[in-house]
Amino acid sequence: MALSDIEIAQQAKLERIQPLAERKLGLSADDLIPYGHTKAKLTLAAIARLQDRPDGKLILVTAISPTPAGEGKTTTTVGLGDGLGRIGQRAAIALREPSMGPVFGMKGGAAGGGHAQVVPMEDINLHFTGDFAAIALAHNLLSAALDNHVHHGNALGIDVRRVSWGRVVDMNDRALRRITAGLGGPANGYPREDRFDIVVASEVMAILCLATSLADLKARLGRIVVAYTREKNAVTAADLKVHGAMAALLKDALMPNLVQTLEGTPALLHGGPFANIAHGCNSVMATRAALKLADYVVTEAGFGADLGAEKFVNIKCRKTGLRAACAVIVATVRALRYHGHGDLTAGLPNLLRHIENVRLHYGLVPIVCINRFDADTSEELATITRACAAAGASCVTATHWAEGGRGAEALAREVVRACAEPPLPYTPMYDDAKPLADKIAAVATRIYRAASVQYEPKAIGQLAELQEGGYGHFPVCIAKTPYSFGGDAKQIGAVSGHTLTVRELRLNAGAEFVTAICGDIMTMPGLPKVPAAEHIDVDDDGRISGLF
Repeated sequence: MALSDIEIAQQAKLERIQPLAERKLGLSADDLIPYGHTKAKLTLAAIARLQDRPDGKLILVTAISPTPAGEGKTTTTVGLGDGLGRIGQRAAIALREPSMGPVFGMKGGAAGGGHAQVVPMEDINLHFTGDFAAIALAHNLLSAALDNHVHHGNALGIDVRRVSWGRVVDMNDRALRRITAGLGGPANGYPREDRFDIVVASEVMAILCLATSLADLKARLGRIVVAYTREKNAVTAADLKVHGAMAALLKDALMPNLVQTLEGTPALLHGGPFANIAHGCNSVMATRAALKLADYVVTEAGFGADLGAEKFVNIKCRKTGLRAACAVIVATVRALRYHGHGDLTAGLPNLLRHIENVRLHYGLVPIVCINRFDADTSEELATITRACAAAGASCVTATHWAEGGRGAEALAREVVRACAEPPLPYTPMYDDAKPLADKIAAVATRIYRAASVQYEPKAIGQLAELQEGGYGHFPVCIAKTPYSFGGDAKQIGAVSGHTLTVRELRLNAGAEFVTAICGDIMTMPGLPKVPAAEHIDVDDDGRISGLF
């Protein structure tokens, strides 16, 4: 019987993190804050010291539109990092941390799988170093301060009907999507409608992942807009005088986490915004640090290239000047059959559109990686390879899930070859000066191939207020289903000519982007009928089972 992911991880012999960091990254003991023997945080002082070093090459791993189970993007990122090491390259990977919503829900964690994992996988998937708890505390401190200010006289004149800041928890809990807070009489505040989002949708998470220093983090936290007065003037975290306390809660969480793969490749895991409801990339500080420490850095952006990769380019890279040397598009026979209603050939247009978007709109050399499953046939693999060749993209079949880095050596060699090529021409999809509506339309029509964008009445008013309020220069972050180019998960394949419906706009003044919430996407997911939590257990010796 094949071993499960957790059984493979538990059999691994891990190197202590400090000697690994010294041997593979040139870091000293003073550069790290250990969390046990196999986890550590990279200090802010060490990151500052690295800034004069040249950057390595950045490789983005993205995917076709996935099935609900995912197509192995994190597994491919890990396998590629290990594959690069096996062919003699100094490599590191930069990933997001898992949210416990999916861990206990349906999709699972974010530590890879099979023989391409980051470890210790139990720790990584369950609490890790406490970053998400710190983000939740900082977010909810601001929520409590807001209600407390209103309760104690409301000197700022906050209109309780115009409170935009909710609360968060790192769990899928549909019952908390809309709540009424402040019930129970005058001692408990003013009754008002409130909401819970999952932690990964918090603006505090986005800020942590886009901040470049502790000072930048605190300044961004201060700019968070939490509510409006009756005159529609914005009220910020700085107005409530709690951004300093929020930064204090986050000072350790701001430091990137260092772990390793099963094959000893250094891995910086930091931050975890979802790409279907946020910007879907790991932290800027982790990516930049990795680029100073390795010659090749493999990072990922969540879900398909229409979501994570688009936001990687139009938000993360726009704000930081980062640019990838190439993009690996993960595809599976399973997903192509899914998008073709059972017919692989009919599902190929989904992959081909992602290839076109990566090259034309993101300015990156596309490399297709077929994440091979045992049931895949040689004829199916050949069909995909021919289609990629006709589209001008190289295609490599990889078996890293079963074979680790050895199964990704061919992919690693192709990535090294692509990184040596001159960069493709790149023009930003939209100018900062364009109105928000034009930016949303640009993404919808060019990336999703929509014919038009339709705004629900609430969104029409919000769009006008944000534009008039001076936030029109921000990039846009479109929240939509990850399973389709459209706003409806049932529109599989390569849908075009559809209408993208925007139902709500949310300002992220500290993170400096505007989120457009489309279709029926939720910023607080729900658990499935049989959640993964039902299969997770721990024995009397503390050994965890059922975690994949």
